[in-house]
Amino acid sequence: MDTSALLASLARLYPPARLLTRPGGLLPYESDGLTVFRARPRAVVLPESQDEVIETVRLCHGTGVPFVARGSGTSLSGGAVPHTEGIVIALNRLNRIIELDPVDRVAVVEPGVINVDVSNAAASCGLYYAPDPSSQPVCTIGGNVAFNSGGAHCFKYGMTLNHVLGLKAVLPTGDVVAMGGRSLELVGPDLVGAYVGSEGLFGIALEITLRLLPRPECYRTVLAAYRSLEAAGDAVSHIVASGLLPGAMEIMDQLAIEAAEAAVHAGYPMDAAAILIVELEGETIAVDADLARLMQVLSTSGAYETRIAQSADERMLIWKGRKSTFSAIGRLSPDFIVQDGVVPRSRLGEALAEIERLGREYGLRVANVFHAGDGNLHPLIMFDGREPGALERAESLAGDILRLCIALGGSITGEHGVGMEKRQFLPEMYGEADIACMQRLRRAIDPQEIANRGKMFAEAIVASPVL
Repeated sequence: MDTSALLASLARLYPPARLLTRPGGLLPYESDGLTVFRARPRAVVLPESQDEVIETVRLCHGTGVPFVARGSGTSLSGGAVPHTEGIVIALNRLNRIIELDPVDRVAVVEPGVINVDVSNAAASCGLYYAPDPSSQPVCTIGGNVAFNSGGAHCFKYGMTLNHVLGLKAVLPTGDVVAMGGRSLELVGPDLVGAYVGSEGLFGIALEITLRLLPRPECYRTVLAAYRSLEAAGDAVSHIVASGLLPGAMEIMDQLAIEAAEAAVHAGYPMDAAAILIVELEGETIAVDADLARLMQVLSTSGAYETRIAQSADERMLIWKGRKSTFSAIGRLSPDFIVQDGVVPRSRLGEALAEIERLGREYGLRVANVFHAGDGNLHPLIMFDGREPGALERAESLAGDILRLCIALGGSITGEHGVGMEKRQFLPEMYGEADIACMQRLRRAIDPQEIANRGKMFAEAIVASPVL
């Protein structure tokens, strides 16, 4: 590893304003959305073209210096934390929508394009981009690709992977490759499927071809209130068993309701132990028929109150409350950890009851908000990092929740990724042969392991929790 030689080469490639090496300039890049992990890189570069990204990666490969690609830094697993001997390649200035084709229904974008900006650009064509993470107004498409992000509507429309048709990427060796294309029909191995969700270990996506969908003719958004979190979880199974396919199903518990209501005044019922948000979308005739069936299911599921959004503004306010929950939790606690384990839908109620029990056992408050349609939990574990041992206790509870997800037949991550946070749990979910296979694939693409070193696999510790 020759970091000095790399920095000298970068100084020739970038003007001083786009090569950050002083502590004040590096500080914003020390952590991502999971702030308990921090590390200061040797430098941050701000490329403005694909050629600059490619040349930077080639320089890193030639000197053996690790790099991490970064968008808006909204990762919640430590996935964008830098290596202390490496550099950060910040991609926010690669933010062009290169092409928007309403006939083929595709958009070709650079990695720094903000998620919601794709839908905004496509709106005049009657199209939109379906994946909608809670960080949609700020997160980038490149980061969504790296972590296979989902969102509230992933139950019906799937994850980022289901909407990426093609990629142009620079591999950690500096080679530039093209994968996929503009069609849903694949020829040969699904290389795009292997790349999406690789958490930056396979290099940097330079151009992403996205699938666009027609905007639904109408929406019907229903809010149902329950006296227990378990009853709300069980209601999801009843809805799916009825044959309905909502665009979204989300659950928030009492603490999440309290935080969101204080932040955006969404009009949520404050006496509810949990609320279930169900959204139907499509052609008006079909949606109205589904709405009648949905209301029947909800009436027998234990909901003590149901309400249908009467306007677009009321619908958007319901969703604003849901999507603001993570930031709003800051009103209730100075610090929190969020997990994103997954359980089978049929065991949602069981999982939620156990999380409540674990929270009481640890003496920690846990706010639950999650994508109920696919069983993707988001327990927000609240603590005060100023108290001795509080972070360790919160991390221990988070670990028990992940082990619960594994025991119930689920996964340790639904969309946030493994990153740094969940490395130690990978061997609990997969066998030695499985992990060895993953590592062989990674080393085949990145023999020096310079791309996002220290993430997913625990062989390289590059940062420690801030205590």
